[in-house]
Amino acid sequence: MTVGTQMQQTIANAESVCASLRSFALETNDQQAKQMFNSLAQNMDNTVSALKARFDFISTEEPQYKQQ
Repeated sequence: MTVGTQMQQTIANAESVCASLRSFALETNDQQAKQMFNSLAQNMDNTVSALKARFDFISTEEPQYKQQ
């Protein structure tokens, strides 16, 4: 498994976590929990953005990681 493939899987997993957190925020009636889930989801959005930026960098610097 290449670094590029591992990065893509990591990005997909992080996006899934973010979606779950947003879902939890919508499903709860507890305002404190809702705020916590939304905050965690925002943190995951930032993480996903950073991972995507790194993946883009890897793809331009290391052509072997580009998808065929």
